[in-house]
Amino acid sequence: MVNEEPNQQERDGTASQTSALGENPSLSAHPSVSARPSVSIHPSVSAHRSSSAHPSTLAQPSGSAHPSSSGPEDLGVIKVSKRRWAVVLVFSCYSMCNAFQWIQYSSINNIFMNFYGVSAFAIDWLSMCYMLTYIPLLLPVAWLLEKFGLRTIALTGSALNCLGAWVKLGSLKPHLFPVTLLGQVICSVAQVFILGMPSRIASVWFGANEVSTACSVAVFGNQLGIAIGFLVPPVLVPNIKDQDKLAYHISIMFYIIAGVATLLFILVIIVFKEKPKHPPSRAQSLSYALASPDASYLSSIVRLFKNLNFVLLIITYGLNAGAFYALSTLLNRMVILHYPGEEVNAGRIGLTIVISGMLGAMISGIWLDRTKTYKETTLVVYIMALVGMVVYTLTLNLGHLWVVFITAGAMGFFMTGYLPLGFEFAVELTYPESEGISSGLLNMSAQVFGIIFTISQGQIIDNYGTRPGNIFLCVFLTLGAVLTAFIRADLRRQKANKETPENVVPVFHSQILVHEDQKPAEEEEEEEEEEESKTSKAPTSVLEEHL
Repeated sequence: MVNEEPNQQERDGTASQTSALGENPSLSAHPSVSARPSVSIHPSVSAHRSSSAHPSTLAQPSGSAHPSSSGPEDLGVIKVSKRRWAVVLVFSCYSMCNAFQWIQYSSINNIFMNFYGVSAFAIDWLSMCYMLTYIPLLLPVAWLLEKFGLRTIALTGSALNCLGAWVKLGSLKPHLFPVTLLGQVICSVAQVFILGMPSRIASVWFGANEVSTACSVAVFGNQLGIAIGFLVPPVLVPNIKDQDKLAYHISIMFYIIAGVATLLFILVIIVFKEKPKHPPSRAQSLSYALASPDASYLSSIVRLFKNLNFVLLIITYGLNAGAFYALSTLLNRMVILHYPGEEVNAGRIGLTIVISGMLGAMISGIWLDRTKTYKETTLVVYIMALVGMVVYTLTLNLGHLWVVFITAGAMGFFMTGYLPLGFEFAVELTYPESEGISSGLLNMSAQVFGIIFTISQGQIIDNYGTRPGNIFLCVFLTLGAVLTAFIRADLRRQKANKETPENVVPVFHSQILVHEDQKPAEEEEEEEEEEESKTSKAPTSVLEEHL
């Protein structure tokens, strides 16, 4: 277990705060003020977030607004939960299962074309339906996440993923393409309940020095699913002419994925919890304190779109992720054009792209947790993704598969490794807004650009060849790299995590009136709790510049 222990400076700051409060006869310096405040809020002070409240008017809610001692969390204690890694690993696994089902058709595009007797464009839609369903369902699902919480969304997503996998088992005849499309649409709806979760899980369950790594682990599962989706289908489903034998091989793949999806749904029921007992970071504690059940969902979205840095990130993230979606969907077609009969190696190239990207994502997450250089890291990774795409474009038709493996792996290391960076950078730029909304908007941008790029590049490949199609993506990645350079590194969550008691004193004096008759009834209990859990006290207010 990793506990966030206060450093010596924070202890000194607490002492100085106590002294300062003690000099004012209207203020009580008892520890219970900071841990479980019983305070009166001046009428001009807003006790929760709203679109009309100026940041400087935000203050800690009164005792009536605070969770009771029997509530799900104690906002005065900062402590990480032992369950956190189990939660993120289970999520990562069922995200992996869903991502596998997204790419399992495109990785053997030509085989499913022959089995169902449909066009390549029809098979492409089995992939693009994931992107299409996400766009209209994003806002309703993000609202459900805010309304009902992580556990409900996790159960719904894993249940739909399991249902879609079983529906596909009813499509094992050449004339039943509509049934396999139905199963894929159900899985695509499940994806809407999955893609926006990584940054939310990281913030709710992990400490300030773990959030980027945790987000990378959560995204890691999705990327691993895509990697397995490139590798396994060409092995399980060979390119044979006998329809009955082909149906048998397809059924094996469908049964395996349905069994795995069912097992993961059961694990979600057992393992997944709504939130830990204590907030894992100061930023999360403050987010709980400022949260209001009456907060306007639409006003939150309006505030996000007024944030110029976040709007730029939405565009740049969509360009990068959309290019990745198009490459993944069309990879089999591109490789087969230059290397006929190499379906298995086409899958292995896709595997190489994703595996190297997973490595890049993990390295980036660890690097961000250590350095907090979000803007610099994001810009460098984006530029290198563009360079990798250019090199891949120039080497695809050289006639040497081993060269394609190397260049595709280098491209994937940066292009796929960028995805969790975008999630975490968005949370930093938009704190204390909901992580579910910011992540959802990023993903919606990715789906829109993914559909545009997949259809456009597919048409370009059919009419002009693979190189013009890849150059088309290079142009938009260049635009994304330029726009990334204009994003200002306004790291709001980091500022909130660095908030110290010294910063809180002026706000106490100016905005909060503590009841003079407050008695030190909980001093011994809090001292024992601090000693046993080695936790730190959460700030009860925040300066204007931090919001």
